[in-house]
Amino acid sequence: MKSYTIAVLFCFCFSLTNAQILFENKAFDLGINITGNFNTQLGGVSFYDYDNDGWDDLTFASKENFPVRFFKNNSGTYVEETFNITIPNHSKQVLWVDYDNDGDNDLFVTRFDDSNKLYNNDGNFNFTDVSLVAGFPNTTLFTYGASFGDYDNDGDLDLFLSNKDDSKVIPNQLYRNNGNGTFTDVSFIAGISSVGHLSFCSAFFDYDNDGFLDIYISNDRFANTNILYKNNGNGTFTDVSAASGAGVAANAMSTTIDDYNYDGFLDIYVTNTTEGNHLLQNNGDGTFTDVATATGTIFNSIGWGANFFDADNDSDLDLYVSSMISDPNSPLITSGFYECDAGYNYTIPSSAGFANDTFTSFSNAIGDINNDGYQDFIVVNQAPENYALWRSTGGTNNWLKVKLDGTSSNKAGIGASIKATVNGQALYRYVLCGEAFLGQNSATELFGIGTATTIDMLEIFWPSGITDTYTNVTSNQRLTVTEGSTLGINEENAEKFSVYPNPASDYIVVSTTLSQPYTVTIFDSLGKQVLFQKQQNMQATIDVSNISSGIFFLEIRTEKSKTVQKVVIN
Repeated sequence: MKSYTIAVLFCFCFSLTNAQILFENKAFDLGINITGNFNTQLGGVSFYDYDNDGWDDLTFASKENFPVRFFKNNSGTYVEETFNITIPNHSKQVLWVDYDNDGDNDLFVTRFDDSNKLYNNDGNFNFTDVSLVAGFPNTTLFTYGASFGDYDNDGDLDLFLSNKDDSKVIPNQLYRNNGNGTFTDVSFIAGISSVGHLSFCSAFFDYDNDGFLDIYISNDRFANTNILYKNNGNGTFTDVSAASGAGVAANAMSTTIDDYNYDGFLDIYVTNTTEGNHLLQNNGDGTFTDVATATGTIFNSIGWGANFFDADNDSDLDLYVSSMISDPNSPLITSGFYECDAGYNYTIPSSAGFANDTFTSFSNAIGDINNDGYQDFIVVNQAPENYALWRSTGGTNNWLKVKLDGTSSNKAGIGASIKATVNGQALYRYVLCGEAFLGQNSATELFGIGTATTIDMLEIFWPSGITDTYTNVTSNQRLTVTEGSTLGINEENAEKFSVYPNPASDYIVVSTTLSQPYTVTIFDSLGKQVLFQKQQNMQATIDVSNISSGIFFLEIRTEKSKTVQKVVIN
């Protein structure tokens, strides 16, 4: 049997430690000095390695006629730099995205008082405004948020725009990437509402694990409930907000997506005003339950941006929430750093370094400033205060960083799910582009693993249906995974297998010219085995009538090779 092991170490006992959490605001010390009237009105931030040098850079949106600003990470400190573009007017979201899959990061900027902009990077950071050529209108759409995801699974990143037109005339928009540098507005045919919803932001994610990206939208003001669009898998969406329980009514700001309780289904955290935030726990059956009160994450202040991340690398996900309340004497929370305790309950520790976190703040994003394997984060504060750059003081717990390199899927692996198993405990991360409130997190996903020194199994479930698997992965390293690199396919043997029909409903036929025994295994999108058979016949009929509809991965394995194919079961 072929081995897929990349490192072999003795695995010590995995434990959840009570490591000290401590953050320090190092903005001025590390070169971030944004004071005065640069940005006072709900701007976004990107904590993304835009030049692909392995260090997370910072990009800030702006207000009025101030330009978008770029800060390069120079081995742990920041230096402002300029390119051949100046992007004025009131920008909201700044997203680095490889929309053309050429390996470099292009730039998309939403603007509230002007048209949105797409800039193509030639690979040397010479930018060309291709907005009109790409098919985006030269009109003001009052856009706040943007998010990218491959809703039709063709390998190209599509775009959703969250427009906040107070007249409610301009609706949200879905643009399909045509794969040739252009986009087409498919909002109407896709079933996106044709009226305005005062939307702040959105996120593409697969809430029902059927292999197709759904869309969640946060809408301002209680008359506009949040929207969950289910992807039907045929280019259209159905509004399941009410049926799913995700259509909460709130002054909703953030669409924070993560699997906070590691059950394999993505949850949603929605920030709100004093009525309280919402933690929508995914029940795994297409519905959500609000557990904010039960978990201690209700906040009851004026929340804006929020992100889950493992602050102390003890393997569970902690939470930071920005707040517009800056008065330390107020009964409302000035900011909320929540530590995850036993049973996925949350408390605010008094000694994590946030005693003086009394800024009026909006967006935040996570990254790793100094590549020490501990998560840091940036917070956009209201003028005249500087932005806050919260750097972790680190610790002794171990970690793994994973960066994706798509081949059949989009280049950055947007929409991929990553599962790390350590001593039987499954940890999940999910790759988004446009998240929280007008934020963009690092492209490198970080797992804290406590005192463990080895990850028993690392699995990447790509949007294409390919699954890459590593075993016995050494801790405290940055691993770049190229899509398909661990399939271990023997081409000579793989060509002798065929699978049909595909899509299938009742049965799948596996045909081969080989006489050797083989196994047929079908996995769901989370890697859970739903069927296993040993076969000897050169043609075998596999009954799939009892498998629910969705996208699955069919693996055919012989003694010397394996091949994996994506199959659709209707």
